[in-house]
Amino acid sequence: MKKKDLLNYLYILLGTMSLSFGAVTLLSPNEIITGGGIGIALLIHYVLPNLTLGTYIILVSAPFILVGYIYYGKKYTFKTLVTMLLLSFFTDFFKIVLELKPLVNDILLGAIFGGIFVGLGVGFIIKGRSSTGSTSISGELIASKTKFKVSEVLLAQDALILISSIFVYGDIKKSFYSLIGVYITSKIVDMVLTGRPSKKVVHIISNQTEHLSWHIREKIEEHGAVVNGVGLHQEKNKNIIFVAVEASKIQLLREIVSKHDPEAFLIISEASEILGTGYKV
Repeated sequence: MKKKDLLNYLYILLGTMSLSFGAVTLLSPNEIITGGGIGIALLIHYVLPNLTLGTYIILVSAPFILVGYIYYGKKYTFKTLVTMLLLSFFTDFFKIVLELKPLVNDILLGAIFGGIFVGLGVGFIIKGRSSTGSTSISGELIASKTKFKVSEVLLAQDALILISSIFVYGDIKKSFYSLIGVYITSKIVDMVLTGRPSKKVVHIISNQTEHLSWHIREKIEEHGAVVNGVGLHQEKNKNIIFVAVEASKIQLLREIVSKHDPEAFLIISEASEILGTGYKV
């Protein structure tokens, strides 16, 4: 196994531990919901506590992973399957074997720190080139079949989960606190992946711009422009790729650039707003 693959699995291991820890010690005891399959599993476990939370994570995620396998193939779903199994294992390990107690018995603190641990977990999992499965798979599939972006579909799915929690818990205030946790989670994920929150603008100075442009279009599924420039010191002509990229795709972009032009110069900066035909940021 390559060093990069080992590092990716280490990220997945750390991510699943952090996510499971947050769910067991902060979210579940305070009846706080997060998005995705974990959120669905938490709701089902609250209604039907006869099975463990880890078991429900598998039951919720398995159909989505099967769909991912059908549409995207074995390579896409293998890491997601590993991630799901680790999430299930650590969730039950922390709850049943270690018998971890709630860190706090305050719903606001539970939402804040639960959001932090879940955000760290999801961020590390994405950094390891995997996903938590479930709604992330359906989000990508729906986006590929419609005009909506993946982020928009995921937001809609998470909104449905939060709305469902109102009826499950019978307390709208808990859903508002859950919303705080989901917001914190999204910001922490961005910080793990890029160091700072928000969408990113990337400049790539490379001698392989044509090759890199093709990979960006096909694998990142983003469009940008190639502009000509002059080097500051050697005053040689340089081509610069200019592209707006979602934070969740930054790690993949880094790997593409590193693989196909290790000598390329990469600049990542924030994009607070992008306007124009074909762009929705």
